[in-house]
Amino acid sequence: MRSSGLNGTRRAFLGTSLGLAAAAGTALPARADDMSGRRRIPRGGIGMHLYTMRGALAQDFAGTLEQLAAIGYATVGVSGRHGYGAADIRRMLDAVGLRAVLEHVSYDTLKGAGLPQALADLHTLGAKWPVVPSLPGALHTPDGFREAAREFNRIGQASRDAGLGRLLFHNHGTDHVVVDGTSLYDILVTETDPELVGFELDVYWATKGGADPAAYFVRHPRRFPALHVKDMAADGGFADVGSGTLDFAAMFEHARVGGVRQWLVEHDSPADPFATARNSYAYLAALRY
Repeated sequence: MRSSGLNGTRRAFLGTSLGLAAAAGTALPARADDMSGRRRIPRGGIGMHLYTMRGALAQDFAGTLEQLAAIGYATVGVSGRHGYGAADIRRMLDAVGLRAVLEHVSYDTLKGAGLPQALADLHTLGAKWPVVPSLPGALHTPDGFREAAREFNRIGQASRDAGLGRLLFHNHGTDHVVVDGTSLYDILVTETDPELVGFELDVYWATKGGADPAAYFVRHPRRFPALHVKDMAADGGFADVGSGTLDFAAMFEHARVGGVRQWLVEHDSPADPFATARNSYAYLAALRY
């Protein structure tokens, strides 16, 4: 969908070139440049959000992880356990050299009595960040998002007290709805403590919702330690990373200032999840910007 709006978004992405920081828990160079001096994503920062692979995981969890590792992925975001416990998943990850960096846990679990166990499970997985994948529809008002912001600060404090990272929030397009001149998403960004709450920015849904990911990186430094790298097809649907309309090279010019440490591939409805995994990894590994 190469409209003038998207072209304008691409122009907004362009700006000061900045190097990339370390992937979570992995020592990486402050800059990852090739011989031409252009930047590349550190290999330890290229991951797969496992929602993409949910069908394959349901059939063969260990075998799917093995194939992801063979493709070259270093990390995963956990989204659904398919009947396995955290310790089981950690053993399967360790066996193939993958590392979990985050887990999606429902808002109701994290704000309720399930919080201590959820944080303990993150330790077991070896992951750093608990992630709220979405907010209930009833909260999709300014007052509802302000209520959520207060809860996010509390959960983020508990996560930090447990020796983990900040609470992260994963966005969808409806989170960028503007009410009375302010987007709901901006309420979360501005009314949460940066030391306690960050964001796993889904760049597809942000763009679909009319937001500019790179502008968020600049306006709110270090708030975005993880990304969902998801491409947009010409018809507005999902595409393998690198095959659609989003200009990732321009967008990632601002990744370091945004605090990005993990680039997690996602495709919501892949026809062949392993082909999507291979295509998307090859694009990100080769990307120079």
